[in-house]
Amino acid sequence: MFRALMLEEPSAGAEPEKPEAALRQLEDDALPDGDVLVRIDHSTLNYKDALAITGAAPIVRSFPMVPGIDLAGTVEFSDRIDFPAGEKVVLTGWGIGETHWGGLAQKARVKGDWLVPLPDAFTTSRAMAIGTAGFTAMLAVLALEDHGVTPESGEVLVTGAVGGVGSIAVCLLSKLGYRVVASTGRPAEGGYLKSLGAAEVIGRDVLDGPLRPLAKERWAGVVDSVGGTVLAHALAQTRYAGTVAACGLAQSMDLPGSVAPFILRGVTLTGIASVFCPRERRLLAWKRLAADLDVEKLDALTSTIPLSDVVRTAPLFLEGRIRGRIVVDVNR
Repeated sequence: MFRALMLEEPSAGAEPEKPEAALRQLEDDALPDGDVLVRIDHSTLNYKDALAITGAAPIVRSFPMVPGIDLAGTVEFSDRIDFPAGEKVVLTGWGIGETHWGGLAQKARVKGDWLVPLPDAFTTSRAMAIGTAGFTAMLAVLALEDHGVTPESGEVLVTGAVGGVGSIAVCLLSKLGYRVVASTGRPAEGGYLKSLGAAEVIGRDVLDGPLRPLAKERWAGVVDSVGGTVLAHALAQTRYAGTVAACGLAQSMDLPGSVAPFILRGVTLTGIASVFCPRERRLLAWKRLAADLDVEKLDALTSTIPLSDVVRTAPLFLEGRIRGRIVVDVNR
């Protein structure tokens, strides 16, 4: 037996598109197919999980579904020689919590190809403090490096900096020696962002207002988790041959603006897609996280909740009231 948060299809007369969410006790044979059974220690609560649980977006593709796009724990049973029983593992993405039962449970049966060995530098709790958000932030930093953005190139902008991706991106970039400018719509969080390593904090209004094809050059690189007009303004302000890593749509999926930054300044817009990231890149990202992430700062930006608090916490993401990362202790 194990405990899981289960999402069921909305019942007749219920709020449209909002699934029914409840904690259930399940037998192991209820789990979907896979070649590795993991006893989960910790999971996370992400923006995507909040969308799934509240029904604010059609994240879940079939019901019933255990949400949770991240998990970390110990292999309990395995058909894989590369992931024997007792091995500590991490899983982010690959459709768990969307098309395959996810991490907001005490057990998961998954494909071994989706797993990554837990780096020695991290406990399962800290691995989930990183989770998809931190993994995405690291992929964005790698993308900037791949395109030649160095600390000597100039300032790097991080948008949506109070969120999970933004907070960890600020930590990583500052430790690597970049001058980080953090953008947020929550000015009261300026002290928090500076404690993570931001050299300067700017309001979202700096990336708002009438759009021009090109604006004054400022950013050598950008990590954007917001999309919409914020991304368009960031592109217009990016310096010649600079790179913008786009990894989110907290504001909008739209991208207004023009091709001017690309054809007149040689700006690169690179997309960060973490869900189906190839294994080799995953291993590199986790290796770099172990080397480049300050775990004390990671702890400072993380809070932990029990599995029983997930449903009441999820709406706070949509209200813009979450700061940093939320780890879920599935055994509480």
